Amino acid sequence: MEELNMTSQPDAVSYNDDDIKTLDWMEHIRRRPGMYIGKLGDGSYADDGIYVLLKEVLDNSIDEYMMGFGKTIEVTISDGTVTVRDYGRGVPLGKVVDVSSKMNTGAKYDSKAFKKSVGLNGVGIKAVNALSSYFLITSCRDGECKRVEYNKAVIIDESDIQPTQEANGTKVVFVPDNTIFKDYQYKDEFVETLLKNYVFLNSGLTILYNGKRYHSRNGLVDLLNENMTTEPLYPIIHLKGEDIEVVITHSNQYGEEYYSFVNGQHTTQGGTHLSAFKEAVGRVIKEYYNKNFDYTDIRAGIVAAISIKVEEPVFESQTKTKLGSKDMGPEGPTVSKFINDFIKKELDNYLHKDQETSDILLRKIQESEKERKAIAGVTKLARERAKKANLHNKKLRDCRIHLNDAKGDQKEDTCIFITEGDSASGSITKSRDPNFQAVFSLRGKPLNSYGLTKKIVYENEEFNLLQAALNIEDGLDGLRYNKVIIATDADVDGMHIRLLLITFFLQFFPDLIKQKHVYILQTPLFRVRNKQKTIYCYSEEEKQQAILTLGKNPEITRFKGLGEISPDEFRHFIGKDIRLDQVSMKKEDLVKEMLEFYMGKNTMERQNFIIDNLVIEEDLIN
Repeated sequence: MEELNMTSQPDAVSYNDDDIKTLDWMEHIRRRPGMYIGKLGDGSYADDGIYVLLKEVLDNSIDEYMMGFGKTIEVTISDGTVTVRDYGRGVPLGKVVDVSSKMNTGAKYDSKAFKKSVGLNGVGIKAVNALSSYFLITSCRDGECKRVEYNKAVIIDESDIQPTQEANGTKVVFVPDNTIFKDYQYKDEFVETLLKNYVFLNSGLTILYNGKRYHSRNGLVDLLNENMTTEPLYPIIHLKGEDIEVVITHSNQYGEEYYSFVNGQHTTQGGTHLSAFKEAVGRVIKEYYNKNFDYTDIRAGIVAAISIKVEEPVFESQTKTKLGSKDMGPEGPTVSKFINDFIKKELDNYLHKDQETSDILLRKIQESEKERKAIAGVTKLARERAKKANLHNKKLRDCRIHLNDAKGDQKEDTCIFITEGDSASGSITKSRDPNFQAVFSLRGKPLNSYGLTKKIVYENEEFNLLQAALNIEDGLDGLRYNKVIIATDADVDGMHIRLLLITFFLQFFPDLIKQKHVYILQTPLFRVRNKQKTIYCYSEEEKQQAILTLGKNPEITRFKGLGEISPDEFRHFIGKDIRLDQVSMKKEDLVKEMLEFYMGKNTMERQNFIIDNLVIEEDLIN
């Protein structure tokens, strides 16, 4: 019997008392940073860890402002060093060490001091301390101050409480540890978006960032105006009550676009408040017109934002991107009832008072309904086709884990490569990680969808199968992959395919781009090698540098297309060192005009532009 229970492995790993370890708090954070800040990264993406560190420090300053203390916050970032100074009450001087280095220490367990705060578990600033090579906290309070200096959460200098002329408030300086955040760099565009959201949500707050001033008078109205890339069909509806602020408008774009916040925290994945809001808006508008409208027609083209303040909120993770709370506070009411009651009263009143807006909204709903019914036949057919194709979809080589899975870790790592041709998709398929990376293969160039109606999404087999693969027909809630990566050759044809795919997404699924899911894969243009070393180069400058590095007469290969790169080599380009360019949309992009110019009829304006900007490059032989 004993033999049956024995492992057949001769070198079985021992498991005894010595294998059970208890890590102290800082070691645990440093070994398992993902539990506290989501992911690491180097600053290339808005959700990378270095921005979470900044946010954790800012959240404390924002909480002070929300309690009525300190109207200005100063933020400086220079050479990787971050400084945040607020003018709140300052951390109680006897507790400066505790709040910055003792786990589960904070003022937010008792909801009286910070009734509706962002911070929850007394973890945030300690995580920043543990993940920084240098951390300094200084608190000034009623003419006295105290400072504590750390290195990787170990105190290296601590002052006594001393008299000061400084204004009340807290100053935090930190340098993210570059052994954890490799080659990190703060990007202004991501920092500015973060800071703008803070001022939009806190009317009257001023944030100074590297000398630049951010301030908002109109709250969420300013947020919508900042983010909308099309003109609203009617003036933005702005509704405000105790613990809730809402803005709603419609535009002539496909899809639905929402921004949701809880206690000033941008809940990028929504949650109970967003679900309740969408449901309430649909129901109230339907009841107002007293017509049997479909909710999808009511919400087609909607652009809206909701911000609520919840007592003791429950988020689904430490990074607080999705609200899990069912109630507004210990005493209730439910989140759903609170939002429903508010929308029912305020939105209904608004539509009764503003006849012009309600007329425009009615026309928009009727147009959406008309379009939906016009393509109902073709939609049904296409769905059946897609269902059949899903069983044996030759275009899609799927992965095991998906973003919309109910459970599971690493869902954020999921991606789909959209490739052209069999050779490229073959190389990626052989070298991908089948757990997280899917491949969708295009047959030649997709259709130019500019100016076409959504009917084409269903009529065109390729677009229909792509829509089905992504699972975005009814919005992004069911999106199967976190990153949609366009992987084409870096030649003229490849660029054209990129443009055609981006046009398709901009036309019919703009949210996919606005919520930063679409990327372009960078692939190397050159391989420079000698017998000892191989360097892959993504530009002419990198090639020249590689030649200098490797010395005399290295072998230089120019990759003309993805199909030329062997699967063994491709593994390097889609692994942990993958280089991606994010496709983004800004207010000033004027999407409609840009698409008209590049993808519309072949106008004289475009012809002249091409002639004026034509560059003939000489092929330099080294």
